[in-house]
Amino acid sequence: MSGQLTVARQGRVMVLTMDDAATKNALGPEMMAAARDALVQAAEDPGVGAIVLTGANGSFCSGGNLGRLLGNAKADPEVTRGSLEHFHGWTRAMRACPKPVIAAVEGAAAGAGFSVALGCDLIVAAEDAVFTLAYVKVGLNPDGGASAFLARAATPQLAAEIMFEGGRIGAARLAQLAIVNRVVAPGTALAEAMAWAERLAEGPTLAIGRAKRLIESGFGAPDDQLDREAAFFVEALHGAEAAEGITAFFEKRAPNYPRG
Repeated sequence: MSGQLTVARQGRVMVLTMDDAATKNALGPEMMAAARDALVQAAEDPGVGAIVLTGANGSFCSGGNLGRLLGNAKADPEVTRGSLEHFHGWTRAMRACPKPVIAAVEGAAAGAGFSVALGCDLIVAAEDAVFTLAYVKVGLNPDGGASAFLARAATPQLAAEIMFEGGRIGAARLAQLAIVNRVVAPGTALAEAMAWAERLAEGPTLAIGRAKRLIESGFGAPDDQLDREAAFFVEALHGAEAAEGITAFFEKRAPNYPRG
Protein backbone atom coordinates (compact mmCIF):
# COMPACT_ATOMS: atom_id res chain seq x y z
CA MET A 1 0.00 0.00 0.00
CA SER A 2 1.40 3.40 -0.99
CA GLY A 3 -0.77 6.12 0.49
CA GLN A 4 -4.21 4.94 -0.54
CA LEU A 5 -3.10 3.31 -3.76
CA THR A 6 -2.33 -0.39 -3.98
CA VAL A 7 0.26 -1.31 -6.62
CA ALA A 8 0.35 -4.95 -7.70
CA ARG A 9 1.74 -7.01 -10.58
CA GLN A 10 0.06 -9.85 -12.44
CA GLY A 11 2.51 -11.05 -15.05
CA ARG A 12 3.19 -8.14 -17.38
CA VAL A 13 0.23 -6.11 -16.10
CA MET A 14 0.60 -3.50 -13.36
CA VAL A 15 -2.64 -3.05 -11.39
CA LEU A 16 -3.26 0.26 -9.59
CA THR A 17 -6.16 0.19 -7.13
CA MET A 18 -7.55 3.33 -5.49
CA ASP A 19 -8.59 2.23 -2.02
CA ASP A 20 -10.30 4.36 0.62
CA ALA A 21 -13.60 2.83 1.70
CA ALA A 22 -14.56 5.79 3.92
CA THR A 23 -14.63 8.21 0.96
CA LYS A 24 -15.42 5.82 -1.90
CA ASN A 25 -11.82 6.26 -3.08
CA ALA A 26 -11.64 10.05 -3.06
CA LEU A 27 -8.36 11.44 -4.34
CA GLY A 28 -5.75 12.87 -2.01
CA PRO A 29 -2.16 14.08 -2.46
CA GLU A 30 -0.65 10.78 -1.33
CA MET A 31 -2.75 8.74 -3.75
CA MET A 32 -1.99 11.12 -6.62
CA ALA A 33 1.75 11.06 -5.96
CA ALA A 34 1.75 7.27 -5.65
CA ALA A 35 -0.12 6.92 -8.97
CA ARG A 36 2.29 9.28 -10.71
CA ASP A 37 5.32 7.42 -9.36
CA ALA A 38 3.87 4.03 -10.33
CA LEU A 39 3.25 5.20 -13.89
CA VAL A 40 6.78 6.61 -14.19
CA GLN A 41 8.09 3.25 -12.95
CA ALA A 42 5.88 1.35 -15.41
CA ALA A 43 7.11 3.50 -18.29
CA GLU A 44 10.71 2.52 -17.55
CA ASP A 45 10.11 -1.14 -16.67
CA PRO A 46 10.39 -3.53 -19.66
CA GLY A 47 8.57 -6.12 -17.57
CA VAL A 48 5.39 -4.04 -17.64
CA GLY A 49 3.36 -4.17 -20.85
CA ALA A 50 0.08 -2.61 -19.71
CA ILE A 51 -1.55 -0.93 -16.70
CA VAL A 52 -5.04 -1.34 -15.24
CA LEU A 53 -6.47 1.38 -13.00
CA THR A 54 -9.44 0.49 -10.80
CA GLY A 55 -11.11 1.26 -7.50
CA ALA A 56 -11.76 -0.93 -4.47
CA ASN A 57 -14.97 -1.31 -2.47
CA GLY A 58 -17.31 -1.43 -5.46
CA SER A 59 -16.57 2.12 -6.60
CA PHE A 60 -14.08 3.63 -9.03
CA CYS A 61 -13.49 7.08 -7.53
CA SER A 62 -15.72 9.69 -5.88
CA GLY A 63 -13.48 12.55 -7.00
CA GLY A 64 -11.69 15.21 -4.98
CA ASN A 65 -12.14 15.64 -1.25
CA LEU A 66 -14.35 18.73 -0.78
CA GLY A 67 -13.27 19.06 2.85
CA ARG A 68 -9.66 19.41 1.72
CA LEU A 69 -10.69 21.88 -0.99
CA LEU A 70 -12.56 23.97 1.57
CA GLY A 71 -9.36 24.17 3.60
CA ASN A 72 -7.38 25.14 0.49
CA ALA A 73 -9.91 27.89 -0.29
CA LYS A 74 -9.02 29.56 3.00
CA ALA A 75 -5.28 29.40 2.30
CA ASP A 76 -3.09 31.17 -0.23
CA PRO A 77 -4.05 30.41 -3.87
CA GLU A 78 -0.56 29.02 -4.38
CA VAL A 79 -1.48 26.19 -2.00
CA THR A 80 -4.32 25.30 -4.36
CA ARG A 81 -2.02 25.48 -7.36
CA GLY A 82 0.49 23.19 -5.68
CA SER A 83 -2.26 20.73 -4.77
CA LEU A 84 -3.46 20.72 -8.38
CA GLU A 85 0.01 19.84 -9.58
CA HIS A 86 -0.19 16.58 -7.61
CA PHE A 87 -3.21 15.67 -9.73
CA HIS A 88 -1.90 17.05 -13.00
CA GLY A 89 1.43 15.32 -12.45
CA TRP A 90 -0.53 12.05 -12.40
CA THR A 91 -2.37 13.03 -15.60
CA ARG A 92 0.87 13.94 -17.35
CA ALA A 93 2.51 10.67 -16.27
CA MET A 94 -0.49 8.68 -17.53
CA ARG A 95 -0.41 10.35 -20.93
CA ALA A 96 3.40 10.17 -21.20
CA CYS A 97 3.56 6.49 -20.23
CA PRO A 98 4.15 4.48 -23.44
CA LYS A 99 2.18 1.52 -22.05
CA PRO A 100 -1.62 1.29 -22.51
CA VAL A 101 -3.62 2.30 -19.44
CA ILE A 102 -7.09 0.74 -19.03
CA ALA A 103 -9.68 2.03 -16.56
CA ALA A 104 -11.92 -0.64 -14.98
CA VAL A 105 -14.96 1.25 -13.69
CA GLU A 106 -17.52 -0.10 -11.25
CA GLY A 107 -19.93 2.13 -9.34
CA ALA A 108 -19.24 5.85 -9.58
CA ALA A 109 -16.58 7.79 -11.48
CA ALA A 110 -17.41 11.25 -10.16
CA GLY A 111 -15.73 14.61 -10.62
CA ALA A 112 -11.98 14.06 -10.65
CA GLY A 113 -12.73 10.33 -10.84
CA PHE A 114 -14.32 10.91 -14.25
CA SER A 115 -11.26 12.99 -15.20
CA VAL A 116 -8.99 10.08 -14.26
CA ALA A 117 -11.03 7.61 -16.32
CA LEU A 118 -10.96 9.96 -19.34
CA GLY A 119 -7.18 10.24 -19.00
CA CYS A 120 -6.79 6.49 -19.52
CA ASP A 121 -6.33 5.09 -23.02
CA LEU A 122 -9.24 2.66 -22.75
CA ILE A 123 -12.30 2.37 -20.49
CA VAL A 124 -14.13 -0.79 -19.47
CA ALA A 125 -17.27 -0.04 -17.43
CA ALA A 126 -19.94 -2.06 -15.67
CA GLU A 127 -23.48 -1.68 -17.01
CA ASP A 128 -24.56 0.13 -13.86
CA ALA A 129 -21.49 2.40 -13.62
CA VAL A 130 -22.30 6.11 -13.41
CA PHE A 131 -20.11 8.97 -14.60
CA THR A 132 -20.53 12.58 -13.54
CA LEU A 133 -18.45 15.73 -13.90
CA ALA A 134 -20.24 17.64 -11.14
CA TYR A 135 -17.73 20.44 -10.51
CA VAL A 136 -20.24 23.06 -11.65
CA LYS A 137 -22.64 22.05 -8.87
CA VAL A 138 -20.26 23.56 -6.32
CA GLY A 139 -19.13 26.50 -8.47
CA LEU A 140 -15.94 24.88 -9.77
CA ASN A 141 -14.46 23.94 -13.13
CA PRO A 142 -12.93 20.59 -14.18
CA ASP A 143 -9.33 19.64 -13.54
CA GLY A 144 -7.21 16.59 -14.31
CA GLY A 145 -7.48 17.17 -18.06
CA ALA A 146 -11.22 16.43 -18.29
CA SER A 147 -11.95 19.41 -20.52
CA ALA A 148 -9.18 18.48 -22.94
CA PHE A 149 -10.18 14.82 -23.08
CA LEU A 150 -13.87 15.63 -23.57
CA ALA A 151 -13.12 18.25 -26.20
CA ARG A 152 -11.33 15.69 -28.34
CA ALA A 153 -13.61 12.71 -27.57
CA ALA A 154 -17.03 14.38 -27.84
CA THR A 155 -18.87 17.01 -29.82
CA PRO A 156 -18.79 20.54 -28.38
CA GLN A 157 -22.48 20.17 -27.58
CA LEU A 158 -21.97 17.00 -25.55
CA ALA A 159 -18.93 18.44 -23.76
CA ALA A 160 -21.00 21.51 -22.91
CA GLU A 161 -23.87 19.39 -21.57
CA ILE A 162 -21.54 17.33 -19.38
CA MET A 163 -19.65 20.33 -17.99
CA PHE A 164 -22.57 22.81 -17.74
CA GLU A 165 -25.05 20.40 -16.11
CA GLY A 166 -22.80 18.10 -14.07
CA GLY A 167 -25.44 15.37 -14.38
CA ARG A 168 -25.17 11.60 -14.15
CA ILE A 169 -24.35 9.72 -17.36
CA GLY A 170 -24.67 5.95 -17.68
CA ALA A 171 -22.01 3.69 -19.14
CA ALA A 172 -24.31 2.65 -22.00
CA ARG A 173 -24.69 6.22 -23.26
CA LEU A 174 -20.96 6.85 -23.09
CA ALA A 175 -20.39 3.61 -25.00
CA GLN A 176 -22.80 4.77 -27.71
CA LEU A 177 -20.70 7.95 -27.94
CA ALA A 178 -17.47 5.87 -28.12
CA ILE A 179 -16.11 7.38 -24.89
CA VAL A 180 -16.40 4.05 -23.06
CA ASN A 181 -14.92 1.13 -25.02
CA ARG A 182 -16.67 -1.84 -23.42
CA VAL A 183 -19.72 -2.27 -21.17
CA VAL A 184 -19.84 -5.48 -19.13
CA ALA A 185 -21.94 -7.10 -16.44
CA PRO A 186 -21.69 -5.55 -12.96
CA GLY A 187 -18.78 -6.93 -11.00
CA THR A 188 -16.80 -8.00 -14.08
CA ALA A 189 -15.13 -4.75 -15.22
CA LEU A 190 -11.78 -5.57 -13.60
CA ALA A 191 -11.70 -9.11 -15.03
CA GLU A 192 -12.48 -7.79 -18.53
CA ALA A 193 -9.88 -5.03 -18.23
CA MET A 194 -7.27 -7.50 -16.98
CA ALA A 195 -7.90 -9.89 -19.86
CA TRP A 196 -7.60 -7.02 -22.33
CA ALA A 197 -4.44 -5.70 -20.64
CA GLU A 198 -2.86 -9.15 -20.70
CA ARG A 199 -3.46 -9.41 -24.46
CA LEU A 200 -2.05 -5.95 -25.10
CA ALA A 201 0.94 -6.64 -22.83
CA GLU A 202 1.90 -9.60 -24.99
CA GLY A 203 1.84 -7.45 -28.12
CA PRO A 204 4.60 -5.29 -29.62
CA THR A 205 5.23 -2.91 -26.72
CA LEU A 206 7.32 -0.39 -28.64
CA ALA A 207 4.85 -0.21 -31.52
CA ILE A 208 1.96 0.34 -29.10
CA GLY A 209 3.94 3.09 -27.39
CA ARG A 210 4.57 4.80 -30.71
CA ALA A 211 0.87 4.50 -31.57
CA LYS A 212 -0.01 6.16 -28.27
CA ARG A 213 2.35 9.04 -29.02
CA LEU A 214 0.83 9.43 -32.49
CA ILE A 215 -2.67 9.59 -31.03
CA GLU A 216 -1.49 12.22 -28.56
CA SER A 217 0.22 14.36 -31.19
CA GLY A 218 -2.69 13.97 -33.59
CA PHE A 219 -5.09 15.54 -31.12
CA GLY A 220 -2.58 17.87 -29.53
CA ALA A 221 -1.09 17.19 -26.11
CA PRO A 222 -3.25 18.33 -23.16
CA ASP A 223 -0.42 20.10 -21.32
CA ASP A 224 -1.57 23.63 -22.20
CA GLN A 225 -5.12 22.73 -21.23
CA LEU A 226 -3.93 21.37 -17.88
CA ASP A 227 -2.33 24.76 -17.21
CA ARG A 228 -5.58 26.52 -18.15
CA GLU A 229 -7.58 24.16 -15.96
CA ALA A 230 -5.25 24.85 -13.04
CA ALA A 231 -5.57 28.63 -13.49
CA PHE A 232 -9.37 28.45 -13.72
CA PHE A 233 -9.62 26.03 -10.78
CA VAL A 234 -7.58 28.34 -8.55
CA GLU A 235 -9.72 31.30 -9.66
CA ALA A 236 -12.91 29.33 -8.99
CA LEU A 237 -11.95 27.84 -5.62
CA HIS A 238 -10.95 31.24 -4.26
CA GLY A 239 -14.07 32.96 -5.65
CA ALA A 240 -17.56 33.63 -4.29
CA GLU A 241 -19.37 30.96 -6.31
CA ALA A 242 -17.31 28.06 -5.00
CA ALA A 243 -17.51 29.45 -1.46
CA GLU A 244 -21.29 29.32 -1.69
CA GLY A 245 -21.43 26.03 -3.62
CA ILE A 246 -19.18 24.09 -1.26
CA THR A 247 -20.82 25.59 1.84
CA ALA A 248 -24.25 24.63 0.49
CA PHE A 249 -23.03 21.11 -0.18
CA PHE A 250 -21.96 20.63 3.42
CA GLU A 251 -25.14 22.32 4.72
CA LYS A 252 -27.20 20.01 2.47
CA ARG A 253 -29.12 22.83 0.80
CA ALA A 254 -29.44 24.32 -2.67
CA PRO A 255 -26.74 26.93 -3.37
CA ASN A 256 -27.69 30.58 -3.74
CA TYR A 257 -24.99 31.79 -6.11
CA PRO A 258 -24.12 35.50 -6.02
CA ARG A 259 -25.28 37.60 -8.97
CA GLY A 260 -23.74 40.74 -10.38
